[in-house]
Amino acid sequence: MLTLIRGAGDLATGIALRLYRAGIEVVMTDVAKPTAIRRTVAFCEAIRLGEMRVEDIYARRAESVEDACALLKEGIVPVLVDEDGTSIEKLRPQAVVDAILAKRNLGTRIDMAPCVIGVGPGFTAGVDCHAVVETMRGHTLGRVIHEGSALPNTGVPGMIGGYAAERVLHAPCDGILQRGLPIGMQVCAGDTIAVIDGMEMKTTIDGVLRGILPDGTRVFEGMKSADVDPRGVAEHCLSASDKAFSVGGGVLEAILGITGALKQK
Repeated sequence: MLTLIRGAGDLATGIALRLYRAGIEVVMTDVAKPTAIRRTVAFCEAIRLGEMRVEDIYARRAESVEDACALLKEGIVPVLVDEDGTSIEKLRPQAVVDAILAKRNLGTRIDMAPCVIGVGPGFTAGVDCHAVVETMRGHTLGRVIHEGSALPNTGVPGMIGGYAAERVLHAPCDGILQRGLPIGMQVCAGDTIAVIDGMEMKTTIDGVLRGILPDGTRVFEGMKSADVDPRGVAEHCLSASDKAFSVGGGVLEAILGITGALKQK
């Protein structure tokens, strides 16, 4: 079974890990210049670096659909630059998963594959996809929705270690992010995490720097640019999060359930 995942950030990568380990072939797509914060656990880094390892699985940038098919035979996850989904028609996957997490549908249609899954808000099961997987932290995280939509986006990050909005750092101005601290570094409230056009971006809490945009990234004022984990466990920066794995489990359930039902018809 071949599944194409639109988006290759940290949550999409958690989905890819669950599917890959269940024996499902995975191709991922993303934009030419991804802006994932948790870069150490995001396969989209393969676009920038050429290759990326997350846990025990490797991803590599594919320059074409043919290149992607060759990488699949090697057991490597291909990552294509494909912003509008043109590779879907060429690859003809059994399942398409929209894990772009744009909080709205950017073009995914229910007729793109026999099984189409929308991740998070912005999708309606039975309208633009066959099922939706909940991404909101809480009791329903990772649940599969066969009728209706995921909970609406609140704009407030989920609570971790007693902190929510404080965990996320936003660019103080438009400009180029520079002198960013390394992911996994322990930081304290008041520390400068990066500098943007001379303005310091500081953390307000203690913890470990879980994610930050790479140096040289052009940002706009208010753009999410870094993430501090108050639990302070540096090793967590090198593995998929509990949220990504929960959502990945929901996607796996949805794909197996929908494709299994189709086979019985």
